[in-house]
Amino acid sequence: MNIPIRQSVVLGTLGLLFLIVCCATPRITHNPFTHSINQLSKPWTHDRFDDAKDKFSFAIISDLYGGERPGIIEVALEQLNILRPEFVMSVGDLIDGGTEDREQLTNEWELFDKKVSQLRAPFFHVGGNHDLTNVTMRHIWQERYAHRYYHFIYKDVLFLILDSEDYEEDRMQEIYKARAIAIEILDGDQPDEAVKSEYFKMPERRTGEISIEQSTYFEKVIADNSNVKWTMIFMHKPVWMREDNGGLGQIEQALGTRPYSVINGHFHTYGHTDKNSRDYITLGTTGGSQNDQSDMAFDHITWVTMTSAGPSIANLKLEGILDKYGRVPAGGDKLCFQASACTPE
Repeated sequence: MNIPIRQSVVLGTLGLLFLIVCCATPRITHNPFTHSINQLSKPWTHDRFDDAKDKFSFAIISDLYGGERPGIIEVALEQLNILRPEFVMSVGDLIDGGTEDREQLTNEWELFDKKVSQLRAPFFHVGGNHDLTNVTMRHIWQERYAHRYYHFIYKDVLFLILDSEDYEEDRMQEIYKARAIAIEILDGDQPDEAVKSEYFKMPERRTGEISIEQSTYFEKVIADNSNVKWTMIFMHKPVWMREDNGGLGQIEQALGTRPYSVINGHFHTYGHTDKNSRDYITLGTTGGSQNDQSDMAFDHITWVTMTSAGPSIANLKLEGILDKYGRVPAGGDKLCFQASACTPE
């Protein structure tokens, strides 16, 4: 029997649709919570689980230098592997630095990167004054990590990573030389005299600086990503404390009414400031030196859970993160994580 071409095409199409409808694998949706209790009353409060698809958690480590205390960072990295964040941020001072000896600096970075390579989660570098002390160190950073400031988006959250040591090269070297003199005094017979040195009079010592070029870069990033649900800003020194062009003002203005949070380190003491109705948080340490007179100087990991309502932030003291054996991992039971709470030997 001869079937007209048009009729054969129609029949063939109908046959294909039949096969798709009848033979396709049915889509099965799985309820993650199942039970066999049929009564109206149940032995749980409700079944509205906080399992939103766009929710995620990341961790932050704080200052490792200056004055690294041995063993602390190893404990924190092992704890992070137990906690399993999606990624780990930092706020700088990752190496001791403070030299122009390229071999020494390379060795310090190799040692640090070897340590963080043990993390299951990705680790994001942020530069501090110990990492970007002079022009030589700036060049080494750029050779190893390419960018001193950058951005990325993860699950609709914009992350801005600033370089708070973004000085003109001549000014950077002036600060470096003044710092070297101050350290020499601190290591001498009259350490209290260091506060009279030129370095302690420099505003950059406390607040750092970001260039107009860097601010303009982030201004464009913010404009190009206007639909993100939140913005997280990371830096080492609190440039947001500066009121001039070297501060955060241009970036804050670009953010406008958008929701954001600011995280920095540098002072080795935890603090929170409400500015512009936003959280501006200064982290403590994850191995750096501590003031034994301050109860807010402690080693910790900051745990951030991003939700549809914004970040939920928890600070986990290292002595409180125990493994399945009930111990602080990596020999942490023998270490002091808060100088003000430890009995001097």
